[in-house]
Amino acid sequence: MPPSIIVVGLGSGGEDQLTLGILKSLESAGIRYCRTADHPAVADLAKRGIAMEPFDALYERSDSFEQVYEDIAETLLSQAASNPEQPVAYAVPGHPMVAERTVQLLRQRSEARGISLDILGGESFLDQAFVRLGFDPIEGFQLLDASSLKREHLRPSLHTVVGQVYDAYTASDVKLTLMGVYPDDHEIVLGQALGIAGEERIARIPLHDLDRQESYGNLTLVYVPASDDARLQRRSFERLHEIVSILRSPEGCPWDREQTHQSIRRNFIEETYEALEALDLDDPDGMKEEFGDVLLQILLHSQMEEETGAFDVFDVLGELNDKLIFRHPHVFGTENAGDAEEALRNWEAMKAEEKRLKGRPERMSLLDGIPKDLPALPRAHKIQKKASGVGFDWPDLEGVWDKIAEELDELKAAVRDESQERQQEEFGDLLFAVVNASRFIHADPEEALAGTNRKFAARFRYIEERLSISGRKFDETDLLEMEGWWQEAKHAAD
Repeated sequence: MPPSIIVVGLGSGGEDQLTLGILKSLESAGIRYCRTADHPAVADLAKRGIAMEPFDALYERSDSFEQVYEDIAETLLSQAASNPEQPVAYAVPGHPMVAERTVQLLRQRSEARGISLDILGGESFLDQAFVRLGFDPIEGFQLLDASSLKREHLRPSLHTVVGQVYDAYTASDVKLTLMGVYPDDHEIVLGQALGIAGEERIARIPLHDLDRQESYGNLTLVYVPASDDARLQRRSFERLHEIVSILRSPEGCPWDREQTHQSIRRNFIEETYEALEALDLDDPDGMKEEFGDVLLQILLHSQMEEETGAFDVFDVLGELNDKLIFRHPHVFGTENAGDAEEALRNWEAMKAEEKRLKGRPERMSLLDGIPKDLPALPRAHKIQKKASGVGFDWPDLEGVWDKIAEELDELKAAVRDESQERQQEEFGDLLFAVVNASRFIHADPEEALAGTNRKFAARFRYIEERLSISGRKFDETDLLEMEGWWQEAKHAAD
């Protein structure tokens, strides 16, 4: 017979919850361990002469729970390998397949070590939770681990049980995560030792008091009942998708139903520029609102495609997730990137590889990937960067200054002697040359001009304020006086 480990579940209470098969397995085992002695069945079994060596000391010596679980699994595997003539019994609270990381590690490693693994189920703490807390899991239920709880896990429409709330620190982490979805005073249920006579404690408390209780332990859990309160869904992406689909439905908004990709195309551009303005103003409240408006445009266009069966917004998210992971091999793979430039090269290389794998035809021109509707300044910047990438560029900034001077002379000549069309053409050439300078000094031309626009507007408003204070209008002043106010505004800003 190969060496073996028998994993048994102790249930959530005393020995009365043990099956006869589990009791016989423990009695016949030559070597016995339990994950923790802090369980009522362990004391009951000791009275029967069935003693077990606990792993509680590991919790005190280790820096993390994961390290504890690793050490327990390796100890059990080593003991089994060293004692092939007698099975090693390992007892865990509740059911071995519910919230037991050590059992998962044993399942992953035992076969490769040539060790037989048998798992005998016990009553899970969930059995008692369903009874004592009074909910039916068929209504929708999720079990979450306190030590790895994330906001993304939380779904208020489901009954939620958070297990393994060991101590006040864990309770505090759980509280903060729950507060990302639920109000601070939302009523939750704290359960301790459910189903164990004399030890059970069930308390309904406001969420903000979760980490202010007298005691916690291995048998402590948090229960948040399912709710259909729309206010709890207001920060979820699923709720936004639902609202947009309702707006586009036959029972929804007549205006939203009539829109097409082309009819709201301009809205996408306008909302993007409003979001950029909020960024430029460093306005958090404005960003919060305007980013939402941009997101709405994405949802509306995706909903239109969902109605035709082409794709939905979750397909959009899937494509984006895949792209981000694939194009960052230095983060999610084995590549390295020592600096931002190397990371960008990785991105471009993986972008090209991604298109090859998808079978997309190669572009006829290096410039084909630049959106035709991009505003002229950033489009010029991108065109020049593409050309520079293959060596078509000035060697240094001196060549750029010479080109700017040349284009300025040509513009002056066109203004003197040529048509309006030629003047506009030469003016465009001058702007294009100036954009070259922005690349060499690492300044974004669109941001630079936007900053100058804001600066000009602020100083001009100062002139307007000075006129208003003096009770005059623009036709009652002159350029000299306005220039003086302009300089005042300039020095005040400096």
